[in-house]
Amino acid sequence: MKHWTVAACATLAVSTAAVAAPALASSRTAPPTPPRMASPASAQTAPVAGAVYLGYKGSAVEVLTHRRDWTSLAVGGGALTGQFSASPDGKRIAWIDDRNRLHVKSAGGDRVIAKDALYVGPCATPAWTADGKRIAYPKKGTATATTVIVVGADGRNAVDSGKTIGICHLTWSANGRTLAGYAGDTRGVYFLDTRLRTSGKARGIKLANHVESLSPNGSRVVVNTIGANAEGGDGSWPLSTNPSIYETSTGRKIPIPVKGRLLGARYLNDGRLAVRVKGAAANTLVILNASGKELQRVTEPAKAKNLGLLNVLG
Repeated sequence: MKHWTVAACATLAVSTAAVAAPALASSRTAPPTPPRMASPASAQTAPVAGAVYLGYKGSAVEVLTHRRDWTSLAVGGGALTGQFSASPDGKRIAWIDDRNRLHVKSAGGDRVIAKDALYVGPCATPAWTADGKRIAYPKKGTATATTVIVVGADGRNAVDSGKTIGICHLTWSANGRTLAGYAGDTRGVYFLDTRLRTSGKARGIKLANHVESLSPNGSRVVVNTIGANAEGGDGSWPLSTNPSIYETSTGRKIPIPVKGRLLGARYLNDGRLAVRVKGAAANTLVILNASGKELQRVTEPAKAKNLGLLNVLG
C-alpha cells in the first residue's frame, strides 16, 4: 500500500477540514489540560509478554500476534484501501470498505457494525479503545471538520463524540477520553476530547506525518518526525517510524533516552513506554517507566524484524 503524496493529502484536507481550520485554530489552540498522571510504573510492573505486529501481502493486511506462539488474522481485497486498525490484543480488525461500511473481522467471521463511515483513503482509520470495547471512526458526509463516531465493537450505542480536523490514524489515550490524529497536511496534530466534544491543535509539532501513540491520560503524544524537505502526507500504517514525543499542553519535546536507530515508540496502558530499536538479526523493545528509567529489554522474534509494531502486550 502506498503512502499518499502531498497533493493527495491536500485533497483529503479540502474535503474534510479546510473550511473549519481557521475557526477551530482560533477558538482553541491546545487540548484541555489532562488529569494528573498515575504513579509511574515500577520495576515490579508485569513484564512485557508479547506484541501485535502488521505485515502487508499485496492488497491484504495481516495482523500477527506473538505471545509464546504466533497467531494471525488477515483482511484484504478490492474494497480495502488501508482504512483499518487492529484491536489491542490483535484478535480483531476494524476496517472500512468502499461502501462506507465499518466492519469488525475476527476468527469467527466478518460483521458490519456501522454504515456511515467515511471512505476516503488509507489514513482515515478507525481506532480501538485500550480495552477493545469501543471503536472511533470518521463519519461520512461532513464538509468541514469531520464528525467522529464512537460505537461499541458489537455495533451498539453509537455516540457523536465531536468534530476534528485530525482524522488520520486516530489514536486513543488509554483512559478512553482523548483521541489524537494528524490532519493529513502541514497543519499538524489535533486532539479531540470525547467527553467535552472539543478539539484543538497541538502546540510545537511542525514536521510530522503520523501519530503513533498517546500516553494514558493524553498528556504526551508520539509522532513520526520528518525532515524539512521530506514528502508530506500520511498513508497506510507504516512499518516503522522516527519517533518524537511532545507534551500536549506545552509543545515541549521530550527526549527519548534510548541509543540506537529507533523504529517507533508506544505507550502501554500503565504509562510505561516501549521504544523499538533496530537490530541486526532481530529488533529490541526497551521498556521505560514514566521517568525514563529502563525497566526491561525484550528481544523480538526474528520473524518480526520487518513487520510493523501495533501494540505491546503486558
